[in-house]
Amino acid sequence: MYLKEINHLAFITPDMEKTIRFYRDLLGMELTAGIGHDGYRHYFFKTGNNYIAFFAYDGAQPMEIKFHGSPSTKPLGFDHLSISVASKEDLFALKDRLEAAGVEVTGAVDHGFIWSIYFFDNNNIPLEASWDFLDIVKTPAIVEDDPLPVAEEGSGPQPGIWPDVTSPTPPEQMTAHPGNGYQMRDEFMRKDLAAPKPEFATEIETEIETDAAD
Repeated sequence: MYLKEINHLAFITPDMEKTIRFYRDLLGMELTAGIGHDGYRHYFFKTGNNYIAFFAYDGAQPMEIKFHGSPSTKPLGFDHLSISVASKEDLFALKDRLEAAGVEVTGAVDHGFIWSIYFFDNNNIPLEASWDFLDIVKTPAIVEDDPLPVAEEGSGPQPGIWPDVTSPTPPEQMTAHPGNGYQMRDEFMRKDLAAPKPEFATEIETEIETDAAD
């Protein structure tokens, strides 16, 4: 499969300073990167191999509070974000830390395969911290009173559902146009804040050759 892992989840905040205080200073995530210009910011926080990103811009508003998993008739595309912890002790240490900071915490709740606590960040984004205590050894592991036939087909991709690719993108067309953070790369490299991965070196060489030709 093409997908490797979740790269990042992106949210919106009206106050990046408070968001940094919450995710970096309270939850202990690493503030890894960011860009800001013209009243616009985009910052990344890292936990494990995954990232959470936040946009901040004029007019942004915090979310309306909706508790994790509660039904809603509103057109929502997001419910809550769950972050794993390594042990029961870590789960309760986080609970203690949050409560000491004045954050209201619900749980722990035993869901049969994880224990979870629930809380909200400074933007009213619903967060969950989960301790996994069961290893799923056979997938799909589903307990349903009305099983979906499509789920019973198996845990992996089923053949013949989607059309095959008949016109793959040729290598010379595998290009990307400059986006909002395009100039950030040059700044990072100039200040020794980042280094290109080996497989990207040829892309940079091609850009240099193209710029020289222009």
